[in-house]
Amino acid sequence: MTSPEGWIKRSDEAGSTVLLVGGDWRIDEMATLSRAVERALPSSGSGDLRVDARGLTSIDSAGAWLLFKITQLAGQRGYKAEIKGLDPDFETLIERATQAAERFTGQTTAPPVNPIIRELNQIGKAVFDVFGKVVELISFLGLTVTSIAFGLIRPWRVQIRATIRQVELTGLNALPIVGLLAFLIGVVIAFMGAVQLKKFGAELYTVDLVGVAVLRELGVLFAAILVAGRSGSAFTAQIGTMKVNQEVDAMQTIGLNPVDVLVLPRILALMVSLPLLTIYADLVGLAGGAVICATVLDISTSAFITQLATAIDPSTFWIGMMKAPVFAFVIAVIGCYEGFKVSGSAESVGQRTTTSVVESIFLVIGIDAAFAIALSYLGI
Repeated sequence: MTSPEGWIKRSDEAGSTVLLVGGDWRIDEMATLSRAVERALPSSGSGDLRVDARGLTSIDSAGAWLLFKITQLAGQRGYKAEIKGLDPDFETLIERATQAAERFTGQTTAPPVNPIIRELNQIGKAVFDVFGKVVELISFLGLTVTSIAFGLIRPWRVQIRATIRQVELTGLNALPIVGLLAFLIGVVIAFMGAVQLKKFGAELYTVDLVGVAVLRELGVLFAAILVAGRSGSAFTAQIGTMKVNQEVDAMQTIGLNPVDVLVLPRILALMVSLPLLTIYADLVGLAGGAVICATVLDISTSAFITQLATAIDPSTFWIGMMKAPVFAFVIAVIGCYEGFKVSGSAESVGQRTTTSVVESIFLVIGIDAAFAIALSYLGI
């Protein structure tokens, strides 16, 4: 005598939906039963959905899993599902199938969380993550300062060749892009200033505007932003790749200090390169302003230089220059710190590189704003 085939039917009663199941729910019936479940189960709705299992004659683990799947799909479609009339001999199998499915999918039947509580949890977690990162960054900063101090006391610990190589990479190779951007900045400032000042017959003061803006603020600021995007990200990628390839671990194994070998040369090189790039950006930016003054305002180069000398005092230049080593130190520390935080995958290298650029630019602009506020209070 053959076993009855598995079947499922839907019956709509007042206030609820009933799925009648019966027959043989075994693995050889699963293809047919799965299609029947999709046809019988409503696509959406609300209220109670009862699975009447009194008609089941036999069931195996595949059938038990499909019964669990019915309740799960019903919940996703807006119903509150419940299995009724199940033979006690089948209940243990259903429970095991439910537990196995939850472990496999990583889903639990945890009670729903209030959305406000969930958002507060997310905010609290973000605050703790930021606090932890600040503590780690301060620790790395202390380690770096200690390494620099030992390098000053014992100069033979400094990797001279590596430092010179980094000066070439971060400074010399950056000249074209820094020069182009600085020239365009000078052009834009001079042109916009000329358009506005011409309305008041004060075109000559365009020279003053270009000189103060480029020498005091924009020359060093844009050079630092370019260095953060170009060299800071390179520091993170280089050290991160070495971390992924376990080269940093190899250095520690043979007794080398990774901070002395990898961090110190990059910090020293950038603290040399960025001030030089700032001087270069200042000169090229002033040249861009002079070109616009000569072509738009008919101010000759000699007149531009004469007016610039009367409008600018040495403090304007030195205020911009004193920011450069600070910006360089911050960019190098952030780039190296994020490189050491890479955690063993190429994806992590990309994420940390992006984080390095964002943090460096944010801190550079923030420190520049702090300088501006402090100098305004000092009347400088």
